[in-house]
Amino acid sequence: MYLLEFGGEDDAFAAREARSAASDVRRIAPGLGVARGIASERVRGLAYTHRASELLGRTETDADLESARALLDAATLEREPPGTVAVRATDVHGSTGISTARAERELGQVLVDRGFDVDLDDPDHLLRAVFSAEPADGSTAGDSDSGHARDSDWGSVCALGWLAAESVRDFGARAPTDKPFFQPGSMDPLLARAVANIAGARPGRTLLDPMCGTGGVLVEAGLVGADVIGTDAQAKMTEGARKNLAHFLDRDEPSPIGVERGSWHVGRGDGTRLPLADDAVDGVIFDAPYGRQSKIDTHRLEDLVAGALAEARRVASRAVVVADRSWEREARDAGWELEASFERRVHRSLTRYVLVLE
Repeated sequence: MYLLEFGGEDDAFAAREARSAASDVRRIAPGLGVARGIASERVRGLAYTHRASELLGRTETDADLESARALLDAATLEREPPGTVAVRATDVHGSTGISTARAERELGQVLVDRGFDVDLDDPDHLLRAVFSAEPADGSTAGDSDSGHARDSDWGSVCALGWLAAESVRDFGARAPTDKPFFQPGSMDPLLARAVANIAGARPGRTLLDPMCGTGGVLVEAGLVGADVIGTDAQAKMTEGARKNLAHFLDRDEPSPIGVERGSWHVGRGDGTRLPLADDAVDGVIFDAPYGRQSKIDTHRLEDLVAGALAEARRVASRAVVVADRSWEREARDAGWELEASFERRVHRSLTRYVLVLE
C-alpha cells in the first residue's frame, strides 16, 4: 500500500487526478489518501498530489507522537539498497498541533536505535511522518463531489511511509502571463495539468482540445508525454497556441518529469465539425467559452457546446469539460455518462465546473 499526500486545496479533486497514477485510491483523512499501487513516473506529473510513500503503517484514531513511535517500533525497516535515512514530518493544515521538529528528532532517534545512519542533507531513504485530524465541524475539502471513495469514519490519523515518488513542482515556470502568448482568462497550469491527467495524458496517448485557446492544457499534456492536437475558431488563438507549444514541447531534452515531450499539431477549425475519424484520439479536453457568447459567429453558445460534446463523443471514449456552468444535460444528450463532477472556485465571481465524461 502507498500513502498519498494531497495538495490540500480540494482532496476529492486530488484523489480523482491521483487515479491516473495509482490504483484503488481512497481518501483516509484531510490531505491524505492511500493507494494499492502507483506508477512512479506518473506521480511525478501530478498537480494536486505532492508525494507517494510506501506505507509502513497508520493509526485509526490517534495522531500523536506516541502513536507514531509505536508504529515505527513495530515496523519492518529493511531498506534495499541499504543507506542513510532522514525523517520529514508534516502536520496537515496544522490540524493536530504536533511539533514536527520534535517528531523528526524522536522518530530519527528510533531509526538510529534500529541501526540506521542519519543524513539530514542528502539521505538515501526518506521517512515521511504525516499527522492529520478532521476539523471539529466535520467539514473536509471536496466532500461535495461524486464518485470518490473514502473510509467511512475519519478521525485523527498518523501515517508513516518511505518516500517513493514526488511530483515535480515547476508550475510557476509556466504561469499564463510568462508564456510567449497570453490572453486573459487562460487556465492556470495546475488545473490544466490535472484535467490533462484525468483525461488520460501519458506517453503513447493522444489528446485533443477542440477549443484550445492559448494551448495551456495541450502544453501540460505534452509535458507528461502525450501527443496533442488542438483546434480553435480564431486564427489569433491558433497562432498563439503554436508559439506556446513550440516553446515548451519543441525541445530535445526530456520534460521536467523525465519523459519524452509529446508531439503537437494545431489548426484552425470548428469544434462542432472536427476533421478527425471516429475514435481518432484517446481523450478530449476543452474549456468551454464563458458568459453568454460563442466566439464562432454562426453558433449560439449552447449549440457550440452541445455540438462540441457530440463531436468529442464521436472521436474519443473519454472527455473532460471545464466551464463556468454545468453542461451535464447537454453531455447526457450527446451520449456521455457523467463519471464525476467538481466545482472549483477561482474567485468571488467565477466558479469553474469540471465534468469527467465516459
